[in-house]
Amino acid sequence: MTDFHIGRLTVIGVGLIGGSLALALRDAGVVDDIVGAGRSIENLETALELEIVDRYCLDPVEAVQGADLVFLSTPVQTFGSLAGQLLPAMKPGSILTDGGSVKGDVIHQIEPLLPPGIAFVPGHPIAGTENSGATAAFSTLYRDKRCILTPTPITPAAALETVRRMWQVAGSEVVVMEVEKHDRILAAISHLPHMIAYTLVNAVGSYDRFEENILEYSAGGFRDFTRIASSDPTMWRDIALTNREALLEMMERYENFLAELKEDIRSGEGQKLYDFFLKSKLLRDAIL
Repeated sequence: MTDFHIGRLTVIGVGLIGGSLALALRDAGVVDDIVGAGRSIENLETALELEIVDRYCLDPVEAVQGADLVFLSTPVQTFGSLAGQLLPAMKPGSILTDGGSVKGDVIHQIEPLLPPGIAFVPGHPIAGTENSGATAAFSTLYRDKRCILTPTPITPAAALETVRRMWQVAGSEVVVMEVEKHDRILAAISHLPHMIAYTLVNAVGSYDRFEENILEYSAGGFRDFTRIASSDPTMWRDIALTNREALLEMMERYENFLAELKEDIRSGEGQKLYDFFLKSKLLRDAIL
């Protein structure tokens, strides 16, 4: 049992991330009323049928009225516009938080808009799949995963503790981290791999030496490696643009290693290739 409790939770964007949080909190019995909001009535109807939400509103301003906690789970470039609409309608003492994969740009968008009495706690659950929409949501998505919170100097301690408890109830290990550190780490471990996966699928898919589409011959390795290229293009467009500096730094670092590998292959440097592959294997094995 837990003494944590949310009277009304509003989820803006009832997809994999927002829907899974709602289900986790519902299963834990810590929320009385869950309101969903979004642009697709079909998705919201599905969320209602799946009992992810108790009711829904197409108007996000209506959806946040009376909410104790509002969770933003839409593409990150929408956060500023949404916050401008939602914050004036939120009740005093309520909390706005988010699940965006970029934190610096999100804070820059939202904090200047905060009215007195409303707290903003930036957050990012490190969990997900390549699927999207309400049908992708499941209650155990966050179990044994990490959630990073990046409070700023104006984040109230009580609000930070509330959001920390929320993610713990959902099953996550909560880590508090400085904003820039978060964005650079995520550029390396999440954003760069997605860019590589998207690029690889395009490179192989455009290979035209033969008449047939060679992607039809892809087996487990290619499919596993490129699974994340099935992720939502709108979400990843926004992440690439809002974490541009950190992502470009990591892409250039990757290009340097790829250039080294390419030259060793061209030169027939068997020992260098073996050393390169062995180092990679040892690093990868260490995280299992």
